[in-house]
Amino acid sequence: MRTMTPCRLLLILAALVVAGAAIAAKQAPPQVSPEGLQLRSSKDDRIVYVRPGASFGAYRKVLILDPYIEFRKNWQRDYNSSAPGLEARVRDEDMVRIKTELAKEFRSEFTKVLQEDGAYEVVEEEGEGVLVLRPAIVDLDVTAPDLQTANMTVIARSAGGMTLYLELWDAKTDQILARVMERDEDDGFAERATRSSNRAAAAHTLKGWATALRAHLEAARSLPAK
Repeated sequence: MRTMTPCRLLLILAALVVAGAAIAAKQAPPQVSPEGLQLRSSKDDRIVYVRPGASFGAYRKVLILDPYIEFRKNWQRDYNSSAPGLEARVRDEDMVRIKTELAKEFRSEFTKVLQEDGAYEVVEEEGEGVLVLRPAIVDLDVTAPDLQTANMTVIARSAGGMTLYLELWDAKTDQILARVMERDEDDGFAERATRSSNRAAAAHTLKGWATALRAHLEAARSLPAK
């Protein structure tokens, strides 16, 4: 099964830097990726590349790899610099826990959305007719993480934000078919930030991404066969 190698992670981060710079400058990203994928759409905070001639209508099985997750650069340092005391600081183990829970939530939401009404079968092995999803969540920014410390109440206007980097591969040919990059910022809330509220905000974003993916795949199914 494919995993996120150091080389692949460097390519992910490089692609995200290019995409992020293009979005920030309101400029179009490159029309063709290094692998030959062509820019299909670029608007708002979503960029989509697709391999010319790629067809997604025949896939009925999906393999979801565990997502690679990375916090925004200096997130821990920046958060701790304004913490009111030692007990309010983010520890390394807190970051590991947040990553683990987000990865679990990612798989849960994407599995639930894709399997709903029997649309797709989520499998654990590669094979004929299997579409492999290789995801990463980067630039993760958690405004008010639940640190489980006593007598702490945090009022936050937003849970934070994160960027999805998703590659779609054909399991048989080992060929990348598409790449999606999208930034999502929480719409905002005013409540006591807890593990539950953070999970709810993350689940909302993940469900939206999974729903959009399913909609595009189902649209491909309805296209006439060539």
